[in-house]
Amino acid sequence: MKGVILAGGTGTRLYPLTKIINKHLLPVGNAPMICHGIEKLRIAGIKEIVLVISKQSAGLYTELLGGGKEWGVRLTYKVQEEAGGIAQALSLVESVLEPKEKFVVLLGDNLFENSLAPYVKAFQEQEAGARVLLKEVKDPRRYGVPILENNKIVSIEEKPDQPKSNYCVTGIYMYDTSVFGKIREVKPSDRGELEITDVNNEYASEGQLIYDVLDGWWTDAGTFESLYQASERFMK
Repeated sequence: MKGVILAGGTGTRLYPLTKIINKHLLPVGNAPMICHGIEKLRIAGIKEIVLVISKQSAGLYTELLGGGKEWGVRLTYKVQEEAGGIAQALSLVESVLEPKEKFVVLLGDNLFENSLAPYVKAFQEQEAGARVLLKEVKDPRRYGVPILENNKIVSIEEKPDQPKSNYCVTGIYMYDTSVFGKIREVKPSDRGELEITDVNNEYASEGQLIYDVLDGWWTDAGTFESLYQASERFMK
């Protein structure tokens, strides 16, 4: 299996830190943020990784990571020319995957404690559909919230005022190449982007969106507070 890390975006919530550098290159504990995702994939046995990056810091990424040899992986880069949403960024990797190949997607600012290995194994054994990882959170209204039934997700509500569960959908997704057909079918949201929630809801409507609950701590390090908390955890 290959891995994909989506590390584009503008990082507006971390401005002015992100005025001249992509947020995924900011330090988290003892390493740049992007390195933690690479390490999690490597430990799970995934050695071929595609990084989707923005033009802003492309040179810095290649200077830091190169081809990935130092990190025990092989890296390929795809450049997202402009912000178009997570699903649009994901569509850029279609050309490097084999037909029907399964792969794991991480949002580069999702930082977490435990290994992905058991979840990857479960997905390898899954016959069809997609798989996402959930986490129980204090304020699910900030996230995409799943409606659950019989170990499947019926649908996902994006930032609901009255969440139907205390779980959020983390930025850890597992697909096969059928996802690219679904991306082509979704329409841009009100903010003009292709939303990954819409793609996942396509799987959910077919009864094909399976989930696991992620063990250990997890954070979306996209704010000053969560970036600080993640740094503390990685220094322990």
